[in-house]
Amino acid sequence: MEFNWKKLQNGSDIRGVALTGIAGQEVNLDVNVVAKLGTAFFQWLSERNQNNRTIKIAVGMDSRLSGPDLKAAFIEALVNAGAEVMDCGMASTPAMFMTTVTEPFNAHGGVMLTASHLPFNRNGLKFFTPEGGLEKQDIADILAIAEALPDNPEKKNGSVNTVDFIDIYSNILVEKIRKEVNSKDNYEQPLSGFKMTVDAGNGAGGFYASKVLEVLGADVSSSQFLEPDGKFPNHVPNPEDAIAMKSICDAVKEHKTDLGIIFDTDVDRAAIVDENGNPINRNELVALSAAIVNEEHPGSTVVTDSITSDGLAWFISDVLKGKHHRFKRGYKNVINEAIRLNETGEESWLAIETSGHAALKENYFLDDGAYLVTKCVIKMAQLKKEGKSLTSLIEKMPAPAESKEFRINIKANDFKAYGEKVISELGHLAAAKNGWELVPNNYEGVRVSIESNGTKGWFLLRLSLHDPVIPLNIESDNEGGVEAIAKELVSFFENFEQLDLKSLINR
Repeated sequence: MEFNWKKLQNGSDIRGVALTGIAGQEVNLDVNVVAKLGTAFFQWLSERNQNNRTIKIAVGMDSRLSGPDLKAAFIEALVNAGAEVMDCGMASTPAMFMTTVTEPFNAHGGVMLTASHLPFNRNGLKFFTPEGGLEKQDIADILAIAEALPDNPEKKNGSVNTVDFIDIYSNILVEKIRKEVNSKDNYEQPLSGFKMTVDAGNGAGGFYASKVLEVLGADVSSSQFLEPDGKFPNHVPNPEDAIAMKSICDAVKEHKTDLGIIFDTDVDRAAIVDENGNPINRNELVALSAAIVNEEHPGSTVVTDSITSDGLAWFISDVLKGKHHRFKRGYKNVINEAIRLNETGEESWLAIETSGHAALKENYFLDDGAYLVTKCVIKMAQLKKEGKSLTSLIEKMPAPAESKEFRINIKANDFKAYGEKVISELGHLAAAKNGWELVPNNYEGVRVSIESNGTKGWFLLRLSLHDPVIPLNIESDNEGGVEAIAKELVSFFENFEQLDLKSLINR
């Protein structure tokens, strides 16, 4: 059987099964495949940098068990292709982009071996140039080059040097905090007196406690799961995961710290916890980020994904006096839309998903969890001088009474066409149904505002970016509203035989 290279593409990333251990999942991202990807990336970069005699590429990894072997194979292939390689060891995804724009390194390309929060047996690759993360078509092109490579390509004499770039990246954040907090009492350690709990989930984010916060004087002794461990023995390193968030919230309460910080595996996503142990993630994190950015750029546009709440839209427009542009799911979609708006003359400084991906114009529109947290830490230190807390910025942000996501599996072979048919017919129903109103300026699926029979809320039905699933998000301003909306929708979905309604029926 021929190897299916296209199956490795996951949007603008590459992901695959790197280890055995889960039934039904065969390895398709081994050292041989990764070596070809290394050669292919070198060729792809060389075509775009034909005036450079030497192509410089930085390579890092997260804590996954397969990381060392895959990184070694990738680097060996790059050296054999003639590249000048920087082996950055344990790193973060944002740090690998920064290798391309930081003097004196200025790599032509940066690569991170990671599969984000996926299970231990998975791994993948994220690619960068100085222009940012690669797009879907770029990944397709690299895979096509890899597929066409001979098994034994000609070897050249490249080089490899070890660079502890996470130290350099950490120092960038340290200096940013010093400069912007600008403490007259203690410039070098402006976080002295603060207690902070960092939860890295045994991913790559432990550096933020020791190399950033502690250097600045913060007490980080309550931090947990900082040691890299690809088995992820304590909880999934994912700020959206309920168990992970409970763990960091409990730690903040137990140790009575000023701030909790949690990262995903490769540190491109984050969430925080306030001094009372309340999570600030999803819509609340979007609101807080928007509040911080709006102070610096009043009236600018905040681009979010499609599942953000009505309360958030009201908060951005009515409280912050900014603009809310709700767009599609997918962090690259959100980032690219913010870039597009700026190109048309509409000022946008923040692109953020409810998943915790947040990218700021001031930081290359790079989705960087550590940078976002750094902005929050700076603001917290500034507000303390005024006797205020970080959460004072979002005290007017309304919270829904209920919200829930249902994932409805599609059994049809052509799941995209079937899902689009379901979405279309639901749109026709909503347009005609009393008390239901199609939400305008919706860029994904069908979003419906509901005010009927004592229920006020909304739902969004959209097609998953990659999977045979139509996620259904329901939010209500009153108790029992999610159940009432779900009940009405079940009767509609039952008309479609190729939908698996277990999640919705067993709610």
